[in-house]
Amino acid sequence: MDYLRQFPEIEQETIKCMKCGNCQAVCPLYQETKSEGAVARGKIKLTEEVLEGKLEYTQRLAKIFETCLQCKACAVACPCGVEPDKIVLAARAKLAQERGLPSIKKLIFKVLSSPALFKTGLAVGARTQGLFFKQREDGQSTRIPISGIVLRRVIPKLAKTSFLNMVPENNNVPDARMTVAFFSGCTTNFAYPNVGTSIIEIMKQNKINVIVPKAQHCCGLPVLMHGDVATATEMAKSHVDIFSKYQVDAIITVCGTCGESFQTNYPELLKDDPEYSEKAQMLAKKTYDFAQFLVDVAVLDKSKLGPIDATVTYHVPCHIGRSMKAAQQQLEIIKSIPGIKFKPLKDPDRCCGGAGSFSLTHYDLSYDILKHKLDDIKSTGADYVITGCGSCRMQLNDGISQEKMPQKVLHTAELLAQAYQNA
Repeated sequence: MDYLRQFPEIEQETIKCMKCGNCQAVCPLYQETKSEGAVARGKIKLTEEVLEGKLEYTQRLAKIFETCLQCKACAVACPCGVEPDKIVLAARAKLAQERGLPSIKKLIFKVLSSPALFKTGLAVGARTQGLFFKQREDGQSTRIPISGIVLRRVIPKLAKTSFLNMVPENNNVPDARMTVAFFSGCTTNFAYPNVGTSIIEIMKQNKINVIVPKAQHCCGLPVLMHGDVATATEMAKSHVDIFSKYQVDAIITVCGTCGESFQTNYPELLKDDPEYSEKAQMLAKKTYDFAQFLVDVAVLDKSKLGPIDATVTYHVPCHIGRSMKAAQQQLEIIKSIPGIKFKPLKDPDRCCGGAGSFSLTHYDLSYDILKHKLDDIKSTGADYVITGCGSCRMQLNDGISQEKMPQKVLHTAELLAQAYQNA
């Protein structure tokens, strides 16, 4: 299968590009590197050369396609409606097909696609992390350099008990008016379980039952991002099987990447599969960011919100804003809390540079991008930075800790749950 032509119709996508350069103006990577290869226009030109047989796959070419945040800023800015992020994903898939994946990636993806192995490994890591990491009040830092985790980097502590092991599968409330299935995602499950318990509390306050499927696992996007389409497809099928079993009004997420997987990637990966295509599309229509669901579907009960005396600002995660289109709903929730003083960022939807594993493989470049966001945060004088993504939270917390800034980072769900508790 030629993924370069089929994910989706890549050749048609490249033809639509006018090489106008609008993507250059919004690309966070170009602003740091000044390299045309970092820009969507440059990558599209390279893709055309490959499609026409004028360019062979090389390690250098692979590096160019790896250097992309998948932030989708270029897609939003394109006057022709080109989706360069799809072209990059297709190129990565073709490169993986042509040259194979590095051994370390194969190992990581095998673990990610084996739920029992992944959960066991992280459970062991949670118990032994003190041996390898120096504990800090704001997280932990490694004692020895590890690939992608430099000595100065601050990462969250792994939870002693994962979210999925912390709560029952069925979380019912009296006189429930709706039922949702909750996809927690890896960062909530293993690093920030309070986000998950906050969701259950929020839904309880709004008379909504929450089902937490215990068989759920990684959404598969990290695997897809690195070109392993076959493994990502199997992970998509697994989640379609798991979540199709439940009769629910909606599937809710607390991470734009996970939400995008259900809404967009699963239907695309399974569109030619007669057994899974229709089921994937049905799940996609039911999937919402939790804020999107509360504001647009369930109608948030604001009468029970207590005051929070704090000044906050909000960072828009790329996949919450540009993929799921849920940034405004998150903002509505934040602004509806009594006592909150909201100070907007000058550039709220500028990528923080985290981009999942990008900050592991390109840490210094990732941090250079983050510095712009940190300066923006400083200018607000806020007490808290609110965001709707665990990966962004990790990136922001790392920078805030290293720059010795006073702000704390919270997920939007945690802020809302605190307001309910303050009533």
